[in-house]
Amino acid sequence: MSTRTSALDDVIFGVDVQSGDVRGDAPSYALVTFDGESIERDVVSRRKLLRRIDAEEPAIVATDNTFELAADKDALVHLLRELPTETKLVQVTGDERPEPLSRVAGRHGVPYAKPPMKEAEAAARLAARNVGYEVTAFTNTTQIKVARGRSTGGGGGWSEDRFTRRIHGSVKRAAREVESKLDEAALDYEMDVTEKYGGYSRAIFEVEAKPSEIPVSSRRSGDTRIEIERERRDGIEYRPLVKRRDHVVVGIDPGTTTAVALLDLDGNVLDVWSTRTADTAEVIEWIVEHGRPVVVAADVEPMPETVEKIRRSFDAARWIPTSDLPVDEKLHRTREEAYDNDHERDAMAAALFAFDDHADQFERIAAKTPPQFERGEVIARVVAGEESVEAVLDDLTEDDEPEEEATEHDPRELTAEEKEIKRLKARVERLEDHVDDLKDTIGQKNERVAELEDELSEARREERREARERREVTRLERENERLKRELAEAEQANEELDGKLERLKELWKLDHSNFADVAGEKEDLVPVKPVAQFTKGAIESADAAYGLAAGDVVYLRDASGAGRTTAELLADREPRVVLRDGGLSEQADQVLFEHEIPVGPADDVTIQEIDELAVASESDVEAVIDDWERRAEERRKEQKSEQLDQLISEHRARDPEHG
Repeated sequence: MSTRTSALDDVIFGVDVQSGDVRGDAPSYALVTFDGESIERDVVSRRKLLRRIDAEEPAIVATDNTFELAADKDALVHLLRELPTETKLVQVTGDERPEPLSRVAGRHGVPYAKPPMKEAEAAARLAARNVGYEVTAFTNTTQIKVARGRSTGGGGGWSEDRFTRRIHGSVKRAAREVESKLDEAALDYEMDVTEKYGGYSRAIFEVEAKPSEIPVSSRRSGDTRIEIERERRDGIEYRPLVKRRDHVVVGIDPGTTTAVALLDLDGNVLDVWSTRTADTAEVIEWIVEHGRPVVVAADVEPMPETVEKIRRSFDAARWIPTSDLPVDEKLHRTREEAYDNDHERDAMAAALFAFDDHADQFERIAAKTPPQFERGEVIARVVAGEESVEAVLDDLTEDDEPEEEATEHDPRELTAEEKEIKRLKARVERLEDHVDDLKDTIGQKNERVAELEDELSEARREERREARERREVTRLERENERLKRELAEAEQANEELDGKLERLKELWKLDHSNFADVAGEKEDLVPVKPVAQFTKGAIESADAAYGLAAGDVVYLRDASGAGRTTAELLADREPRVVLRDGGLSEQADQVLFEHEIPVGPADDVTIQEIDELAVASESDVEAVIDDWERRAEERRKEQKSEQLDQLISEHRARDPEHG
């Protein structure tokens, strides 16, 4: 059982009726807010209590009786529906048959007093220790309904048909959006649709999740509406905050395979478990989940260190045999029980023999324990804590307040002073009744004030929405101005492109005419087609961009690095002349020379470039060609001379006598 003293992860509300009744007009409540360390106290009306629950979303709303918050079961179901999804309503005194709060508080060591504020605090502290039952009326299944947001009825005709088709189409789109969100969240659901003209009239999703786990919210927007509602149970259900863990006798057989057996305090086998992989901490965790040990037993003497460590972690009593239990005795004692291996048998035997030794003691303690006390708690404290039954009962017994002694008086004649006192008391009672009426009026006015505050909040939300709309209009106006500026810039760029187009047209004329249509000042120009590098890719890119044809003047921006294949690719285009930046490789130079393609340095020609295209002076180009022709003639002569010398050398080598 948890006895947390540090701050809780969430806030707990403890609630008790301060005055009035939930069946009346205006009950007030003592409200305690508890976070594990600090406590805040307040007296609030029912309306304010519900508003604070909705605003602060506490983890638990704890009370000693849920019907102090609801007049009947229907009202309780309505209250549960209105609570935030993650807020639990907890009755700390039990389920359908609650115990007195004083008894529960005494059993768990929580301070208790009768004033409502003290009872509210006790409820909060008990809930913080996981004492009590969650009250629920709903399952973990949620229904999402997507339906029409308006009627499809009208005056008939084509307009009504289009209107109906539009609404059903909107419902279908909204249903698909919900379906997509549920799929993205990996939630299990069933979908049932009603198809109508143009789409769906409604779609219902049964989702296996709480509303807080569903990425869809209720809304109503134009043609569609989405409603979310949890599936209601047949009645009210009370579920313990933590699973009950009874007091047990534990038998343990440690080793490579560790086995654990649990018995209840009547000697019945509850569970047996064995593992080859779990360590001591995991074994302790398994025991914690299944019960609260009173006795921990082993089948050998002395008790193994592992078993002793587990026993100390629970402060349980120890049991070991006077000598190691023989196998035949273990087989006989466990003959009526089921087990999977010898380790489970040994653990079960240890627990059963330990129970046999304590059975009489358990019965004596149970016989002395009154029915209002938990037998297991008393047995545990007597056996493991070595306390007497009387001391334990005294510690658990609630200190009842002594009742006031009733006194009787013989009737007698009242004196004048006593009569006046009686008259004044009657007047005071009438005035107190009037004060109560005034308080009721104040309560009603406070509720009206709260309603007006809600209306004011709604008006402020509307004002904020309008402000957001105004900001959006301003943003759109700024966006419009930006687009206008971009349009002006685009128009200016378009004018520049128009000028460039005219220049390109002039280049095209130079490339596709005999210059008869070109003005006199341009008769000496010839188009030049640049190639970025002397590579296959660059040649093919230039050919794709503006075409490389026979008779073109080709400008190699970087002539280095080309081999025979690349040079042959360029030679196949049959250029008029190749202008180069940088030196050619010997292979490329030889290929171009063999194809009689003139090659010259680009520095000897004045080239004017416009983007990817260029022009050069015809006279400069002719000069480069003439220069190459002179060099080519000399190169041919040198080659012929070299060939002649080679022939002579070969002839002499074949006929040495005439050499």
